[in-house]
Amino acid sequence: MPVGAASWSFTEDDLGAIMRSLQQFLYDSNARCAMLVDRSGQLVATVGEQPRFDATSFATLTAADFSANDQLARLIGETEFSSLFHQGEQESMYLVDIARRVILVVLFDNRTTLGLVRLKVKGTVEELARLFTAMFQRARDTMHQPNILAGAEDEIDRLFQ
Repeated sequence: MPVGAASWSFTEDDLGAIMRSLQQFLYDSNARCAMLVDRSGQLVATVGEQPRFDATSFATLTAADFSANDQLARLIGETEFSSLFHQGEQESMYLVDIARRVILVVLFDNRTTLGLVRLKVKGTVEELARLFTAMFQRARDTMHQPNILAGAEDEIDRLFQ
């Protein structure tokens, strides 16, 4: 079971690795923007061209879209849809699940193709899945460690009595 959004975080090194991976993906695919959205609807990161819309609302809708499609998958006998594609006249988006906890949203236009985006996203998803899995494991390990500071407040109070 994935760790909840409130119980995991990433370090500066984690963020740097995530950003480098997304920047390389954008360069390789010629997509406009890559966004990471937590399954709860929180915007985690944005790389590339800044969206011309409210990214916070977009993140919430993205998570809802992915959740709705998970339910549709179950209705037809699938456990999930690991990726979604929405095509418009000028703009398109490709959404991919990462480690069952984060969604990679790729926004692209006619400067690239769906085929190139799908080809280049595979390695990026694998790399990000490793990073996020390590972060989730760190969060689980931290939750199970004894609290080193337990009783510290009482000990400090005793010192000043």
